[in-house]
Formats: sequence, structure tokens, C-alpha cells
Amino acid sequence: MKVLFATSEATPLVKTGGLADVSAALPAALRRAGVDARVLMPGYGPVLGWVEGRARLAGVLELPPFPVARLLESALPGGTPLLVLDCPALYAREGGPYHQPGGAEWPDNDFRFGLLSRAAAELARPGRDWVPQVLHCNDWQTGLAPSWLSILPGPRAATLMTIHNLAYQGLFPATAMERLGLPWSLFQPDGVEFHGNLSFLKAGLFHADRLSTVSPTYAREIQQAPLGFGMQGLLSWRSRYLSGVLNGIDTAAWNPGTDPLIARRYGPGTLARKDDNRAALRERFGLSPGPGRPLFGVVSRFAHQKGLDLLAEVTSQLVALPAQLAVLGSGEAPLEAAFRELATRHPGEVGVVVGFDEGLSHLLEAGADVFVMPSRYEPSGLNQMYSQRYGTPVVARDTGGLADTVTDCAPATLAEGTATGFLFREPTPEALLEALTRAAAAFANRRMWRALQRNGMARDFSWDASAARYAALYADMTASPGGWQNAGPGA
Repeated sequence: MKVLFATSEATPLVKTGGLADVSAALPAALRRAGVDARVLMPGYGPVLGWVEGRARLAGVLELPPFPVARLLESALPGGTPLLVLDCPALYAREGGPYHQPGGAEWPDNDFRFGLLSRAAAELARPGRDWVPQVLHCNDWQTGLAPSWLSILPGPRAATLMTIHNLAYQGLFPATAMERLGLPWSLFQPDGVEFHGNLSFLKAGLFHADRLSTVSPTYAREIQQAPLGFGMQGLLSWRSRYLSGVLNGIDTAAWNPGTDPLIARRYGPGTLARKDDNRAALRERFGLSPGPGRPLFGVVSRFAHQKGLDLLAEVTSQLVALPAQLAVLGSGEAPLEAAFRELATRHPGEVGVVVGFDEGLSHLLEAGADVFVMPSRYEPSGLNQMYSQRYGTPVVARDTGGLADTVTDCAPATLAEGTATGFLFREPTPEALLEALTRAAAAFANRRMWRALQRNGMARDFSWDASAARYAALYADMTASPGGWQNAGPGA
């Protein structure tokens, strides 16, 4: 099986979120499973810096109205084959993949990711030494690829569109149709039009042969409001072709037994060593020492989606349990200011580091007693899986991938040996505080707490299971008569 995995970012070259982690880990796991998976991504500055001296010219793409682009063949740091779309005028810029240095979106993002989608579509057709049987598109940045394949002549690869976060839909004015060279025949409700705009994501959801998202629960949630974000009707109509495949994690990078970024390594049989990581974490966050108080930890974007405003509202009650809180993250300015103010109001009990620090995020997973994820919605989530692997039970909202990976602590789940955390349903401060209080009470019961820790550490969150699901999905997509030459939504 040959699969082209089209993405806008991949760890460690370019990362803004979980898509980058998936784009590095899933193709690598697919290759271990015998799938010839190759990654296509834009040639941003850091990408070109990595492949310099490691790449060969694989071809030149002339795809009007876009500029001429070179196709470079190299490999990601882990060895996965990498195809780089080299068009310096569109990608080799200062700033991020989607935003200018000042924070505003690039005004030509439609053109930049239109080229990525068009190139992916071209590579999914015959005419080169290596032709994929499946084109696996990811999020709105590659969503136009299935639409182009629906109108280009001749055979093509089967297409899979994966939704990592439905809230980001790639919306542009209708005038982008002409700018991108798309025929107006596609600009209709049964096509790429969405409330008068061109939606890259809707294009992929309508025209791809199959759809997937990053957890089974999220696949159900997006078929109705509010998590359908206006596309629930389309997703419900296409539900027969929609699969929920849970993301995995890099179990080599996230392993408390070998992690070089934590204060002391440990495993299920040496959980007492976690105390040294707690002490180191308290020192880094300026928290006071002292036995008996659980240390709650957060690593997150400061965004409404993540529910951190709910946590900010109950932090004073959390401290009074008694407990401590360490928060690492950045994002919306009002939330950053709110947590800084809480740290000032509760010196030694609340610590906040604004920014991103990979090493500190590892130490927080190892040193915290409880990890908190109060997300309003969470398509998959990774930190709850990291936390359980590090023997850190999770307080999380019962939604999306959190619901699929965290088992609520109750008498029955404790008896079964499956309890790994504390779930709450309603996105309210009161419901969150009740779950935090349950976690603090359980922490005081050392025997129960050790059971929760070991239950979580026994879970298998590796990418191998996810890769097997995707490999089966690819096989099913290409098994029908005509195989990868089929066309049209739902083919």
C-alpha cells in the first residue's frame, strides 16, 4: 500500500499544534506496519534548512495559476520519506506557517495552501515513478485536494480527509475561486461554498472518498451542534463514510523510565521516585514545599476551547482544599493575565510560566500529582495520554478524545482496575471543582492513588494500534472495483 500523507506541519521541523505530532508519528507507525507512507509538506524556512544537503530534486511542478515549484525528496528526522514543496515566494518567510511575525494571518493563505492542495492532487495522479494509492489529507490546509481530483481527468488515488479540529475551516471570500483557478461550478452548497465563502475544509469533507477524525467520540459529537460548527448536516449525511480513529503518542519520547528531561526516571514499580520530580517542579514554579497537598498541573494553549477560564474561576477554592497549581502555556492575553494575577494572589501555591518549554512540559507531566484538562471540546488530546503514562491521573471534561482515553474513578472501575482519572460532564466551574475535589480526596488515600497511577501506566497509547486502524481503512478504500481510480464523494 502506497500512501501520500499531505500536511501543513510536522514535528520537529514546524509545529503549532497536535497536527505536527500526528504528521511525524503516524506515517512512521504506518511504515512499521508495512505501509509505504510518505509525507508532503511546504518548504518553510526551517524545513529547507533541515533538508539542505539531504535532498534531491524530484521534479518541477507547473500548476497555473500558482508559481512554479520544485519538489524536493528527503526524509524527516525519524527517517520517514519527505516530499518538500519548495516555493520560496509562498513559504520561505519570517514568521509562522499561518501567521506573520506580528500575529496576523498571512493575507495570501488561500494561495499558499491552495498550492499545497493542488500539488497533493497532482502527485495523486499517474505520471511519476511513485504514485500513491491513497492521498491522506489533513485539516483545511489540504482540503482542496479532493475537490481538484474530482474535476481533473483520468485515474487518481482514493482520498481520505482527516479532521483534527473542525473549528478551523479555512474560510476565504468567494473571490478566491478565481484567484485559485477553481471553476465556479464547484461553488455551491453541494461543493466548496459555505455561507457565501469558500471553505477549504468543507471542500475536503464533501469531495473526499472517506472521512476520519481523531477519536470515536469526537466523530459522533461533530455530527450535531454545537461541535459541528455549522457542518453537522454534511457530516451527518456522510456519516457512513466517517471513522473515528484515536490518535496515539510517541512512547519513546514520552517514557518516564528513559526521559532525559525529568529530574529522576521511574516506572510503575518505582513510583516513589516521582517525589523528586515533584520537588523539582515546585522549585521551577516557585511553589512552597510541604507534604500532603496534591500538586495539580496544566500544559495548554490559553484558549476558550481549553476551558482554562473555568479553572481560573475555581483556583482559589482549589488552593483552599489545600492544593497547589502549576500552569505552563500561552495564548489569549486575558487568560495569561488572569493566571498571572492568581499567582500573585497565591504566592507559593500557584505558579505560572507563560510560554512554551518542551523540557518543562516533560517535568510537569512527571512532577504533577494530577493533570487538569477542562476542555470545552477536545478532538483527541495528547497530554491526557502523556499524563497517564507518567503515572499522573487526569481531571478532564467528558468530551472527545478525553472521554475515549480517561476512565472515571468509581467503585466499579476501581474494582475492574480500569480507573485512571476524574471526568466531569458540564462545562461549568462548579462541575470542574467537584472533579478537582474528588481527585484531592483520592490523593489522600495512598493505596487508591497508587492503583490509579499504575492503571494509567498500563494503558497502551502507542501509535501502532492507530496505524493498524488506518491501514485497514486504506485497504477498504482501495478494495472496491476500480480500486484507486474511483471518483466522487462516497465512492
